[in-house]
Amino acid sequence: MFTIAILVILRRMQTRNKIYFASDFHLGAFPLEKSAEREKIIVQWLDHVKKDAAEIYLVGDIFDFWFEYATVVPKGYIRFLGKLAELADLGIQLTFFKGNHDMWMFGYLKKELNARIIDNELILNLYGKTFYLHHGDGLGPGDAKYKFLKKIFRSSFCQWLFARLHPNLGIGIATRWSKHSRISNNSPETFLGEDKEWLIVYSKTLLQQQYYDYIIYGHRHVPYDITLQGGTQIVNLGEWINHRTYAVWDGEKLSLEKWN
Repeated sequence: MFTIAILVILRRMQTRNKIYFASDFHLGAFPLEKSAEREKIIVQWLDHVKKDAAEIYLVGDIFDFWFEYATVVPKGYIRFLGKLAELADLGIQLTFFKGNHDMWMFGYLKKELNARIIDNELILNLYGKTFYLHHGDGLGPGDAKYKFLKKIFRSSFCQWLFARLHPNLGIGIATRWSKHSRISNNSPETFLGEDKEWLIVYSKTLLQQQYYDYIIYGHRHVPYDITLQGGTQIVNLGEWINHRTYAVWDGEKLSLEKWN
């Protein structure tokens, strides 16, 4: 019986050989009824990929707002977090990127899920291929106002000030702000063309300094998969309000796929 159990475990380890990437779930965004429906769909997706996932990268804006007080985290997302806990217990490595909506992640998810928390970019080498991952906010030309605000919101002093607010007030302010975010209007965005998509423009500049086989972003709510002349494949993961798209790496190729 012991030998059989070992063989079952080894077989499961061998089948968990894929790496998944998704972003921009915006859980908690208005309307809340739609967010609850979206959470259940995301849990279904996670339940599906757990059979062969070695790692899952959640590339920012997973929550429409997130702030960790010393002893308080935002209410909700219990089904989602419960499913992530199940995956972590199975040995699947989870990695969260800070997005522009959930940049105030600190140690809670690391402690509870053994998750890695990435502040900005992450460079990976997988099977001899190089990956560049970033949520995508604050990159590329333009958007000087947000780049300035990002520096303020990411500062430890700003975080200290916000933590002084009572959670009912702090999270209440964020909830009201969420009602006016671009995701709340539920309108799909459109691809602007390779020369006008600022993350593609940024990628071309990035590749002048260092070659990457794959570049993966979130943030831009338009899923696209393009290959540049030099062979670099750029994937934007899209969002789960209108598109429900994600990427999967099987050790040989990276593909952009749609759930359901």
